[in-house]
Amino acid sequence: MVYNKMYDGHNGYHESGLDAMAGDGGYELAKASDHIRFKMRRDGKRFWAGDNISEYIQDHKEDLINEATEAFEQVLDTLLIDRETDPNSQGTARRLAKMYFNELMAGRYDPTPNATAFPNDTDGKYEGMLVVRSELKSVCSHHHQPVSGVAYIGIIAGPKLIGLSKYTRIAQWCARRGTLQEELCMDIAREIEFATASGDVAVYIQATHGCCENRGIMAHSSLTQTTVLKGAFKDDPATKKEFFDNVKLQQEFAPR
Repeated sequence: MVYNKMYDGHNGYHESGLDAMAGDGGYELAKASDHIRFKMRRDGKRFWAGDNISEYIQDHKEDLINEATEAFEQVLDTLLIDRETDPNSQGTARRLAKMYFNELMAGRYDPTPNATAFPNDTDGKYEGMLVVRSELKSVCSHHHQPVSGVAYIGIIAGPKLIGLSKYTRIAQWCARRGTLQEELCMDIAREIEFATASGDVAVYIQATHGCCENRGIMAHSSLTQTTVLKGAFKDDPATKKEFFDNVKLQQEFAPR
């Protein structure tokens, strides 16, 4: 059954007149997160840690931050951290809430970056390879530990080109979620393929993982490498070699 909920900005979501007429029995959703979760389940929308759900957030991000603040307050209380008199813990719950929505997992809640495209279909069109280095920050889905690394994005120019900064904006948008590096590599390749209309795309990521360095095996280095190759990068050995030669040159050039 479909419910239509009204939000008044003060008292949360409540039964609308349409619900009353439909005889829902006074079904009520008091929190923005409950309402949004209800709508996503109703629509069959998946909302895993790595999924973008921006179309359901709309103008309710501040409501969600307020809810998350209360939830983090409960977590700190359960951890027996004195957030009332400890000056270093006062306001920590809200800082955590804002960090998750606006930074660590912003890629879940913000829409796709606007990647303005330019035609590449004239007689003098560019048909070569382009390789862009993009620094990434992410969090692993399992422990919400930091993932820090670099993506090297390669394409053979297709019918349209996007600004150089857009490759990094797209990659960072994909990374700012709870994810696995294998999934992140595929997500970036898919979004770049869509933005450029090129079927020849390569993504190579090398990153370190806090879930291996800060807990568990406590590794000195957790460097992990993943690669996705499509089109000529996968089928043509010379194209593949040129891409990884360019990656090596980028690594030598980049500041340490």
